[in-house]
Amino acid sequence: MDFDFEFDDDELEQDDDAELSEDDRRARSFPKFGAGKRIGKKFADTWWGNAWIDAMERIALDPEQLKKARRYAFAGQVGPITVSPGRISAGVHDGDQYTPHDTVVRIGTLSEAEWDRLLDKVAAKAGHIAALLDRDMPHDLVNTADDAGVRLLPGFGDLEPECDCPSWDHPCRHAAALAYQAAWLLDRDPFVLLLMRGRGEAELMEELRQRNARRAIAADDADALAGTPAEEAYAAPAVPLPEPPRPVTGDPMALGPLLAEHEAAGLDAEALGLLAADAATRARHLLAATADEVLAPEPDAWQDAVRLAARMPRSRAAKRLGEASGRAAELPRAIKAWEYAGAAGVDVVDAVFSPPKELVAQATDALREAGEVDGAAPEVKSWRNRWTIGRDVQVRYGRDGRWYPFRKRSGEWWPAGAPSPDPADALLDLPRD
Repeated sequence: MDFDFEFDDDELEQDDDAELSEDDRRARSFPKFGAGKRIGKKFADTWWGNAWIDAMERIALDPEQLKKARRYAFAGQVGPITVSPGRISAGVHDGDQYTPHDTVVRIGTLSEAEWDRLLDKVAAKAGHIAALLDRDMPHDLVNTADDAGVRLLPGFGDLEPECDCPSWDHPCRHAAALAYQAAWLLDRDPFVLLLMRGRGEAELMEELRQRNARRAIAADDADALAGTPAEEAYAAPAVPLPEPPRPVTGDPMALGPLLAEHEAAGLDAEALGLLAADAATRARHLLAATADEVLAPEPDAWQDAVRLAARMPRSRAAKRLGEASGRAAELPRAIKAWEYAGAAGVDVVDAVFSPPKELVAQATDALREAGEVDGAAPEVKSWRNRWTIGRDVQVRYGRDGRWYPFRKRSGEWWPAGAPSPDPADALLDLPRD
């Protein structure tokens, strides 16, 4: 089973109707999750996604409702989710009915004063802005918010579920299922949490840009008035560097919305936003890289096209990259491989080579043993660096020494999970359709 989740980077299209509130204009809509689809082995992959789930589960009065809610979330019984300041909402249906229940989970928004304090703190640290643009929420950012007297992540009692079902449970299984799936949104994009707290991504980035501009002007004025003697500067104690940022891929920065007004002049704001976000990500990777990583060879043109397209797989820019590479039809599968394992994942899609005979024999035995059911071992066929188990499951050996699971879809083999150091582990971790 693969995870075909697409983010809608644009805010909901709204009429210019004066009756629309500012919160309505900030709202974003996300497509529903299909049945059986999830991210990773745990319910939430990130520490902030798990913090969200913990805040919801701590108010639950009936653990049985949470079990049902998890089944609802995995079964795809939650409809498209709308996120706006102070609330998330969706229709959630029971398995035996077609009419969904109107379900909402509310969370308090930050006041203007709290936003002002928080943004001043964030603007003062470029690392915080870079982390958010990489769809990461480091602990240091949350600590910075705490220092400003602002709580970003919900705590006990901060989430208020509502549902039109007759259940008296708090939360009911419908509201809990919505909250569980909201954790998947937060895993992919911490800006979703900031929107719940009252600010959209483009609006936040513009406010931070203005603060940085004012800060730069003030610094220039101060430097013009006074400087620091060289002896004093060299005598200052060394300041330890912060922990290197965690390299992650994600959606591009909010440059596109800010430049959209220039589209008529021929500027492709979406593509420029993608390139700027990619440059920021690569700069962060270089700051955190070892000497060997810095000197590593650059990816080839195809891998570089896949890397860029993976940031916005449904965008015009990704389509143009596929056309320019001459491999447009292969791009969706390559993007999936990149999401699981980066350049090594893309390489293993095409790579065909002959591993040592001893490794072939050991892998074949391990895969037969792992797939054995009631004493019957599955059929395992090996060809070069590929082992096919049954009709629609395959494990491939990569040049990096790791094992990559694949599953057949419409006659083609698609990457189906993260690589493992052992062939049996790759098979056991393969999600079921």
